[in-house]
Amino acid sequence: MLAWLRHVHADYLVGVREAADAEAQRTREQLGGDVVARRLMWAILIAIGGLMIVRFAGNEREVRWAVKLLAGVGLGELGTGLEHAMTRSPDARLWQRVWWAAWRIVGYGAFPIAAARLLLGMRLSELGASARGLGKHFWIYVMLIALVAPVVVTASFGEGFQAKYPYYKLAKGEPLWPAFIAWEALYAANFVALELFFRGFMVQALRPLVGYASIHLMMVPYAMIHFGKPLPEALGSIFTGFLLGTLAMKHRSVWGGVLVHVSVACSMDFLSVWQRGLL
Repeated sequence: MLAWLRHVHADYLVGVREAADAEAQRTREQLGGDVVARRLMWAILIAIGGLMIVRFAGNEREVRWAVKLLAGVGLGELGTGLEHAMTRSPDARLWQRVWWAAWRIVGYGAFPIAAARLLLGMRLSELGASARGLGKHFWIYVMLIALVAPVVVTASFGEGFQAKYPYYKLAKGEPLWPAFIAWEALYAANFVALELFFRGFMVQALRPLVGYASIHLMMVPYAMIHFGKPLPEALGSIFTGFLLGTLAMKHRSVWGGVLVHVSVACSMDFLSVWQRGLL
């Protein structure tokens, strides 16, 4: 066991750090400090832009800006339909969740992917979207899910957990199909985008510029997006961010993190529904 821990430390901590810092040093030597500083500025601005899209455009309680925008370009009827769907429709709860998730897919996924290509010349595969070689590391992510599962099940008995999850609140007597199941599919897509942003863009785009520190930079906003969640989950995001960031840097892929995140997040929703006797 001790030998295995030493191997993990050498391979996944020391090895990852040394390789990332060496890459950053080579990048600075090849491109020069001015180019690195400019690319770093663009990367940080892209990250800020994505987070602001999520925070402001993705606020399902405030869609008047979208209604006004649509009216301003001659699509007033569409804007009226949007406002009705989000506020007065019988399915308003679902449409609000759709709005919430869709803008996260844009802010965490579409925007940084497009901006990285345009401003940094980075392809999607360079942002961790490649699954090449992931099969031989697949067991690591399965093990992580197995380790987290008992914690999630235990937490599901808490009132705070049941009050927070699921994000789509089932009405009394409402079946799981179609709204809840459709929501879970969209919820899963949201986590694909989230991993592409934090473990993809923030780790992979910053790695050649600041080296191993890209993991630490990613951990700050990642912890902050958990501030509205139960304290144990918010604290856990610090360790989770570091762990998934390290694995993404080592394997150059976000898909293992997607597997872990989707499995845990969706199981939390289904456990909450189960605890309420709705499953």
